[in-house]
Amino acid sequence: MLRAGFDFGLWLVLDLVFLVSSVTALIMAAMAREDAYRAADKQKKSFWLIILGITVALNLFVSVLFLSIAGLIATIVFFVDVRPALKQVSGGGRGGRGGSSSDGPYGPYNGGR
Repeated sequence: MLRAGFDFGLWLVLDLVFLVSSVTALIMAAMAREDAYRAADKQKKSFWLIILGITVALNLFVSVLFLSIAGLIATIVFFVDVRPALKQVSGGGRGGRGGSSSDGPYGPYNGGR
């Protein structure tokens, strides 16, 4: 009895993690510009929106482990491969303007000189 409750709780937590990660990836994919996908030499924006949208729908309505894992793999590929490439071509992220780590909002910090 206790094991069944633990197994149900574990699957519930995993489903929630899969859902939150796929929704986050879908939102990030939708917010990126279409030309950034082409500049990063990745699949089209519509491709990623469809794949991640299907992943969200599967996580919401279908509770099949194989399909959830396939969706998680697509989400991980987006986070690990596509998103960093989009940030690089869009100028986002740390050092996107070409400055150093000592740059402040108004230019480089010169140590009070």
